[in-house]
Amino acid sequence: MQASSHLVRGNFGIEISKRRVFPCFGEVRQRSLTLNRNFCIRSGSTCSGLRSGDVSMGAGLVRAKNGIETAVRSSVKSRSIKAQASGGDIEDLTPINPQAKSSGAVLPFVGVACLGAMLFGYHLGVVNGALEYLSKDLGIAENTVMQGWIVSTLLAGATVGSFTGGTLADKFGRTRTFQLDAIPLIIGAFLTATAQTVQTMIIGRFLAGIGIGISSAIVPLYISEISPTEIRGALGSINQLFICIGILAALVAGLPLAGNPLWWRTMFGIAIVPAILLAVGMAFSPESPRWLFQQGKIPEAEKAIRTLYGKERVAEIMYELRTAGQGSTEQEAGWFDLFSSRYWKVVSVGAALFLFQQLAGINAVVYYSTAVFRSAGIASDVAASALVGASNVIGSAIASSLMDRQGRKSLLMTSFSGMAASMLLLSLSFTWKVLAPYSGTLAVVGTVLYVLSFSLGAGPVPALLLPEIFASRIRAKAVALSLGTHWISNFVIGLYFLSVVNKFGISSVYLGFAGVCAVAVLYIAGNVVETKGRSLEEIELALNPTT
Repeated sequence: MQASSHLVRGNFGIEISKRRVFPCFGEVRQRSLTLNRNFCIRSGSTCSGLRSGDVSMGAGLVRAKNGIETAVRSSVKSRSIKAQASGGDIEDLTPINPQAKSSGAVLPFVGVACLGAMLFGYHLGVVNGALEYLSKDLGIAENTVMQGWIVSTLLAGATVGSFTGGTLADKFGRTRTFQLDAIPLIIGAFLTATAQTVQTMIIGRFLAGIGIGISSAIVPLYISEISPTEIRGALGSINQLFICIGILAALVAGLPLAGNPLWWRTMFGIAIVPAILLAVGMAFSPESPRWLFQQGKIPEAEKAIRTLYGKERVAEIMYELRTAGQGSTEQEAGWFDLFSSRYWKVVSVGAALFLFQQLAGINAVVYYSTAVFRSAGIASDVAASALVGASNVIGSAIASSLMDRQGRKSLLMTSFSGMAASMLLLSLSFTWKVLAPYSGTLAVVGTVLYVLSFSLGAGPVPALLLPEIFASRIRAKAVALSLGTHWISNFVIGLYFLSVVNKFGISSVYLGFAGVCAVAVLYIAGNVVETKGRSLEEIELALNPTT
């Protein structure tokens, strides 16, 4: 879960003087700016007001489109970006050009990519309701260690997939990588649906994990690279929205289990359908113009721009790509370049945010919400978990409507603060005797508030900001590295959460999660930048002036 907000701080003692010519407007403007400061940038996003029951992709896109139209209207208003100099002076930087209206159709291609995000959420959530029933069917009902491996093998595969995804995306391009990604997703879903042994189930889960690991890296990457600046935040938020829809769909799919214990096989098999649609849809989707430009495929890049934004934007966007130096003589970055002094600050922020996201306990809540509700005396545990999924969808929709207005950083801080308060409430509900008669109700309320808080910022922002703040030559690999951190921490939590709960008690574990959230707020306050209202090329020039 994600499936980005990050910050870079650095002192730049370099003077940038650049002339921007936009043929669309016949306008020439001169800017000269000395950068010797800690740079702080903002970006935003909006999305749809999706209701909890809307789990179809079509409904999600229709509502998302409404939110996007609102974002476009608001984005044409003048916006300023504040940069705080080392001496404390504040300077307003007005974006150079208003964006030309695009006649292209970006949204359908974002929708196709988000099938990968939906599968990400579905595979994460499907085991929640099915674990008890598949454990009985496979003869491991009393073996909690094997149950833990069935949960966590997906995450081990996702770790492998996230690192592989960056390399594949750089080598073969974004759309071809999506098609390759469908292979482990389809095979993994088939094996888990037909498994007669624990070994087959684990292999299937591992393959499905590789698939969602690749998806977690390339979905936000592809969306950020094909989205116009004025609605990039809105479209980026759809990624998190579809992850939430996938989790909700998995929880809802578990409702028939009580009447049909073998239904768990159908639950796993359903995932084959969107994987096939993803492969077919990407055959008709344009490649990322930025990747094509990096490869020196200029005619193909111009064709992709026409498809995505309309022919009137070709000259403007090609100019921005050239200005940013993409496709320059610099070689594509290697893995070790991510740890160089030139890039490490920004890369470390990306990794840290995903580490905080996972150590704050979100996937522990998703994976084991059924068991937690049952221990708290909630009669319908599957329905209670479905409520958690609906809360995630609603919170993500609210976040996307606030992203452009509030900015990434403020939403992150609000989100982690709310998560800390919710975890504290959950902890107290299990320890204070005076609250014992209400522990069941408080467990549900605290969990729902936690998920709502998470989906307001900690969920959508990290994956959204990652591709924005990384320079083009390291973007795919840096996203993969950050998501590798996400999946490794996710794997460890999934494997040991129940054991830690049995040793220390759920109250102490929740209290620990609250502490992590509080530390995250302090880290974000001092280290996270915002990228609101700026193109990827402008962000790259600001954060990496030597590229």
